[in-house]
Amino acid sequence: MTTTTLGPRPVAGAGKTRGRPHSADRLWRATPLTWFGLVFGVILSLFPFYWMIVIASRTNDAANSWPPPFLPGGRLGENIQRVLANGDANIVKGLMNSFLVSGTITIATVFFGSLAGFAFAKLRFRGKNALLLVILASMMVPIQLGVLPLYILMAKLNWLNTMPSVTVPFLIGGFGIFMMRQYAEQAVPNELIEAARVDGCSTWGVYWHVVAPALRPAAAVLGLLTFMEQWNQFFWPFVVLADPANPTVQISLRSLNSAYFADNSQIFAGTLIATLPLFVVFVLFGRQIIGGIMEGAVKS
Repeated sequence: MTTTTLGPRPVAGAGKTRGRPHSADRLWRATPLTWFGLVFGVILSLFPFYWMIVIASRTNDAANSWPPPFLPGGRLGENIQRVLANGDANIVKGLMNSFLVSGTITIATVFFGSLAGFAFAKLRFRGKNALLLVILASMMVPIQLGVLPLYILMAKLNWLNTMPSVTVPFLIGGFGIFMMRQYAEQAVPNELIEAARVDGCSTWGVYWHVVAPALRPAAAVLGLLTFMEQWNQFFWPFVVLADPANPTVQISLRSLNSAYFADNSQIFAGTLIATLPLFVVFVLFGRQIIGGIMEGAVKS
């Protein structure tokens, strides 16, 4: 009597696929066309910054010449000194005001957005869905439609030509609340909140010890987006800051562009000065920001 040993059945085509790359490997392998697209995208993204440095480092005649120069010159330091010494632009004051306004709004947006997002995601109260719909509806209204009543309100409060007029109306926004609410839904388990409740944590304690650390990646992304948005804000500061002695950085850059004579080298040098803070912020917090984006993509 013979004993038959049952083993794994041979897979059809197994011998034929030996030595060949798997289909999934071929899917994720970069092709020359992929590399070309990536390099072209990087060049297209970096060229405006390079061109800004080229024009900022040359005289105004060279900036307006044809064909235009494609290599940096030796006048960058001189042009930056001319921008800093320009009394009409007052760019040093503009930088200080923009740091104050953008930093205050960023901190407030992240703090209040995470609080409201936690409440909408994990707490139970009457009218939660209706309030969330109101917040979403507020995101659809552009600031231009509310300029007149908001300007009248600032005048009633005697805030015109002051920093509260460009700070207070933007301390909290619908986008920040909605973003933190969506992230809290996935990042904060209900079991963790219940465990904190059992340990005796109040609602504030749950937020501070459990929710806030879990929302840190999303807070970094929201902070960068808010800081960039407020740093580049021009329309509303242009409406309420009529005093040239108290501008934001975007109003200072506008003052460099005269209606009768445009000194492009000075304008681009001022733009370079205004861009450097954003670059520094991204370098300092880039790792947390990219980590937050990737973690949010994995969770979703």
